Amino acid sequence: MSIDVREYLKPHKALSLEERLGLVKRRFADESHITVDQDAFRADPTKAVLFMCPAQVFKLNGEDGSCIVNYEDCLECGTCQVARRYTTWNNPQGGYGVTYHYG
Repeated sequence: MSIDVREYLKPHKALSLEERLGLVKRRFADESHITVDQDAFRADPTKAVLFMCPAQVFKLNGEDGSCIVNYEDCLECGTCQVARRYTTWNNPQGGYGVTYHYG
């Protein structure tokens, strides 16, 4: 099997975050596997979890200052555990969550 290096080195199409997330296979549960202590979140001056998550799972609710959790977009990378002073992440129920495939 030979590899055409010229083809390999061609620039790849840049994908938006939404397009990249669309390539991950997931099965959604009815309940979130991520919870946020809303009082602690409101008290955090940096609200770092809003910026740490590569899938942008966490959003600020502009009306009441709470954290909206879009758990359906979670990549199960564990980044939110860095902010675990107010987030709790559990493995999704059996059969639910992200499925990664190579190729």
